[in-house]
Amino acid sequence: MDLLGAILNSMDKPPTIGNQERITKKKQKEQQEKRLADEKAKLKRFREKIEDEINKFIQNPEKQNHKFEPMEKVFRSITHDVADIAGLTAFSFGEDEIDRYVMVFKKEFAPCDEELSAYRKGEEWDPEKAKQAARLKEQQRKEDNELSQKTKESIISPQHKEKHDKRLGREAAKDAEKIVAPNRQFGFVPSENKKDLRSIEQTLADIRAKKRQKTTNDANSGGSNN
Repeated sequence: MDLLGAILNSMDKPPTIGNQERITKKKQKEQQEKRLADEKAKLKRFREKIEDEINKFIQNPEKQNHKFEPMEKVFRSITHDVADIAGLTAFSFGEDEIDRYVMVFKKEFAPCDEELSAYRKGEEWDPEKAKQAARLKEQQRKEDNELSQKTKESIISPQHKEKHDKRLGREAAKDAEKIVAPNRQFGFVPSENKKDLRSIEQTLADIRAKKRQKTTNDANSGGSNN
C-alpha cells in the first residue's frame, strides 16, 4: 500500500445523509435549550429587580403609589404577580406595545374611579384639583337644573295657563257632580243646603207672620161654621 492510500484510510469518512441530519438537529436543539436557559435567567433577574423595587416602596411611608417604567407584556405579568404576593393593588395604563406601564398602590391608598380614569387618559392625578373640579361640576349641575325649571315655567303662555285652569275647574266640577248625584238619587240634602241663612230678626218676623196667618185662618173657619 502506497503512502497516499495509507493517508486516505486513516481519515474519517464523510458523514452520510442520515448522519448529517442527526447532527444538524442536535445542534438546533442545543441552541434552543441555550436560548431558553438565557431567557429564564433574564426573567429571574428581572423578577429579583422588581421584588427589590417593591420592597423599597413598601418600606417608604411617604409613598402611596409607585410607577414603573414602560415594559413588555411578559414583564408586566411578572410585576403584577410580585405586587399581588406583596399585598399591593396593581393596574396597567398606557397603550400596549408603546408606553404601557404598571402602577402599584398600597391597600390603604387604593385609587378611586376618578383617579383611575385620569391615568387611563394619560393625565396626572391631583387630589386637590379633583375636589375643586367635583365642586364646580356639582354647582354647574344645580345651575342647569334651575335654568331648566325656569325655562319650563316661561314656556307656559297666559292662554295655555287659562286653558289649564279651566280644565282643572271642569274636572273639579265633575268630581263634585259625582258626589251630588248619589245624594239626589237617595234624597240626601247636603248639610250646606240645610243651613238657615236668615237673620234672627227675619226669623222672628216670619214666625209672627205665620201665627197671624194661622189666627186669621182659624177665625174664618169658625165664621163659616156658624
